Amino acid sequence: MKQTLSEEERDSLNRKVAAAEKHTDAQIVLAIIERSDSYAEIPWKAFALGTSGAGLLVLLMNRMWPLPDPVMAALLAIVIMLATGAGFALLSVFVPDFARLFLHSHRAEVETMQYARSLFLSHELFGTPKRRAVLLLVSLFERRIVVLPDAGLNLKINKETIEKIIVHMRIYLNSGKTAQALETGLKKLEEVILSDGPSHELPNVIEERGA
Repeated sequence: MKQTLSEEERDSLNRKVAAAEKHTDAQIVLAIIERSDSYAEIPWKAFALGTSGAGLLVLLMNRMWPLPDPVMAALLAIVIMLATGAGFALLSVFVPDFARLFLHSHRAEVETMQYARSLFLSHELFGTPKRRAVLLLVSLFERRIVVLPDAGLNLKINKETIEKIIVHMRIYLNSGKTAQALETGLKKLEEVILSDGPSHELPNVIEERGA
């Protein structure tokens, strides 16, 4: 996976997470992933849009400037439609901003939450004393943020609090400032967790390729 954070940013976040854990007596884990799912349907959606759009364009062109040979006109139409569809499909693979046009918001939310829950379990964040752990996950392709607290923090980090944290983070995430988004989220988490005493058992920053 391409490094999203520089070494300086990673070190800074590690120090700030350690300090926040000491102040709150909670395990705080930051996670950055490229994407939460492969979304295999996106290239096909792009291909369908490209071919249908090209087909409409070819139809209009044929009406305005008809070719004398119908066989040649049909072959040309097929080539243009397939080439345009293939081009759109390739764009959706290599250009994330273009691919996001074919991703439904609800699907992105569901997949990101599912990935966060899987990460929470696979890294055994539930194994901390008093179940006081929280995962703060950023999924870059979907541009989604998940704040997932364990049972011991559910009353502190509730739905309203999570929404406020996400609002503050999204300002930086949307402008490509991932490290600042995480720092802001960490600061807001520290403000809402009321406790004392050290707790440090898991890696502070996780980076994965995703699906």
